[in-house]
Amino acid sequence: METIDQLDRKILDIIQIDCQMKAEIIGDLVGLSASAVQRRLKRMRDSGIITAEIALVDRKAAGTPMMFIAGMEIERENYDALSKFRVWLAKQAHIQQVYYVTGSVDLVAIITARDVGQYDEITANLMSENPQIKSIHTNVVLKDIKVGMFVPIAD
Repeated sequence: METIDQLDRKILDIIQIDCQMKAEIIGDLVGLSASAVQRRLKRMRDSGIITAEIALVDRKAAGTPMMFIAGMEIERENYDALSKFRVWLAKQAHIQQVYYVTGSVDLVAIITARDVGQYDEITANLMSENPQIKSIHTNVVLKDIKVGMFVPIAD
């Protein structure tokens, strides 16, 4: 991956907070012209340093106020089926994030739903469509303490 300098780091910190900030304002904050900021942003997008620029939507306003953390165990002989599972996951809007982890479970998923009934439907579908998932251990999020996707930029 391409290396980034101190100015790139400053720009990345700014756009992670507000990706719609105009290049002129970013330039004023980091000491560059707007065109230099635009060139740096284009280079970082093209090289894959910036992977997406998205709007974060409030779950409650969207009608899916509940969040569940689901730990999933995989049948040991079915690790090859993970590629099929990845394809299936890409189509599931309520399953927001999935991580392959160490510990007592193999995968951890962040799932949103309107209520427990919808979550049950989502997990029932997950289990029926993906038989390599042996079990799901669920934690219900009672209160958001911190939610974000900010990545600290290392020096």
